[in-house]
Amino acid sequence: MFHILLAEDDRELRRLYRSVLVKHGYNVAEADNGRQALLVLEEEHIDMLICDAMMPEIDGYELAKSVREFNKMIPIMMVTVLGDYQYKEKGFGIGIDDYLVKPIDVNEMILRVKALLRRSQNISEKKIITGSTVLEYEQLKVMVGDVEHILPQKEFYLFYKLMSYPNHIFTRFQLMDEIWGINSESNPHTLEVHIAKLRERFKENQDFKIITIRGLGYKVETREE
Repeated sequence: MFHILLAEDDRELRRLYRSVLVKHGYNVAEADNGRQALLVLEEEHIDMLICDAMMPEIDGYELAKSVREFNKMIPIMMVTVLGDYQYKEKGFGIGIDDYLVKPIDVNEMILRVKALLRRSQNISEKKIITGSTVLEYEQLKVMVGDVEHILPQKEFYLFYKLMSYPNHIFTRFQLMDEIWGINSESNPHTLEVHIAKLRERFKENQDFKIITIRGLGYKVETREE
């Protein structure tokens, strides 16, 4: 059974979210501020974090940033009244996976929780499945239906990274550092070339789309989003 940490300083909202999550079969740990949430994460195994953006002591942004420093894989969903683009950009830039603006539809929240946990499980198994597209990390292989694609190593790692976190915006520097390494002599043009090759290779694929975020970087939108 998945164990979800719910960090929310509004007691009534926390009770509502908890009841809905428990009803759908999840174990729920609670925290009413970011500092308490970090303590829970140190003491318990947590499969997913749901947090408010505005909390006392340590806010949701600092919480998410701290979590990403020691856990790159745990899904993080931010639920907040801050609906402007600048706040969403800040959250996704830190490394959250989903962003819901209050007031929320709790049924939609559950659908997104299920999707994030399923994706996280697939990543831990080093396999990503999106529609008819399957990425197998160990073999650097992409299957689209019955058609097999063997990608060059860097191209596959880039594709796998983007597909691992649909709708997450990665800056060009993040991708360059992770795929090519901080000390690499490669430049952003190398990244652009690899993105162009992926787009050309999968131009007929309807399961996903690689989106350029002007002045920032790239993200993948999938049919599931």
